[in-house]
Amino acid sequence: MGYVLLLLATLAWSFVGVLVKTASTMVDSSVISFARFFFGVLFLGIFLFIRDGKVDLRVGLKWIWIGAIGKALNYIFENIAIQIGYSYGNILVQPVQTVVLLLAAMLLFKEKIPMRGWIAAAFCLAGVIVVGWNGEPIGELMKSGGITTLLFTLAGIGAATHVLSQRMLLKTMDNGNMNLSVFVVSTLVVTAPIPFQFEGLAGPVTLSAIGALVLLGVITGLSFFWFAEAIKRVPFAAVAIVGNCTVLFAILWSYLFFEEPITIYLIGGSLLFVAGLLLLNLPLRRRIREPKQVPVQAK
Repeated sequence: MGYVLLLLATLAWSFVGVLVKTASTMVDSSVISFARFFFGVLFLGIFLFIRDGKVDLRVGLKWIWIGAIGKALNYIFENIAIQIGYSYGNILVQPVQTVVLLLAAMLLFKEKIPMRGWIAAAFCLAGVIVVGWNGEPIGELMKSGGITTLLFTLAGIGAATHVLSQRMLLKTMDNGNMNLSVFVVSTLVVTAPIPFQFEGLAGPVTLSAIGALVLLGVITGLSFFWFAEAIKRVPFAAVAIVGNCTVLFAILWSYLFFEEPITIYLIGGSLLFVAGLLLLNLPLRRRIREPKQVPVQAK
């Protein structure tokens, strides 16, 4: 069962780009951001109520708001970038998030970063640069690819801010109610600009686009539960390896669903930052018997 939940979470995250791209045929990025949080709150709230018989909503904490703003910015920039670029582009979010978290650990929490952490960060940065470049001439890059890479970088910074808030909030809250509280505030944050941004439907109303919006909410609300349950039952090395296969699945879906071009630069850059993520997350042999730690994951 643990491997099933791990694979379910991994596949769910890998479909985000395809689902955002599909939803963008009907509505703009602001509505997609709202739907991801709104349906996420709905499904997560129902799940917690069935599990616990109640929900513990806390919106007055500083780190709830910091995490909510970070996650909102993560979705806003990610959705815009996917809408104007390729559906696989959000594979850049996780390596950027990893580098930002390493810097935050050093600067904010005064933690000592081991050499393999900096090597992993170098691999991640190199991979992001190669994927963002994708072999394009500099002139073209500044017009298109450079903009989407910048947007995904900002999305990664927002995602890292959310993870940092989780680190602080887990001292006093359980995972489920913490995320529900953050997502409720995030919903308010992304709702505020809709009246000023919404220009009507971007295209025809279709069942596929509506289904994509709902599924994005399911992923927002429940995927972290699948992952949290998986890491309790699956060896840590398997979690690190399978969890980072999200990148490869996302590239595959982009080709199968939208026939987006898969270049040697995309493959090479992806392998670079997957190597960095694995280097950072896989435990050293001498530490295998230590308590499990959760690899950096935030969708």
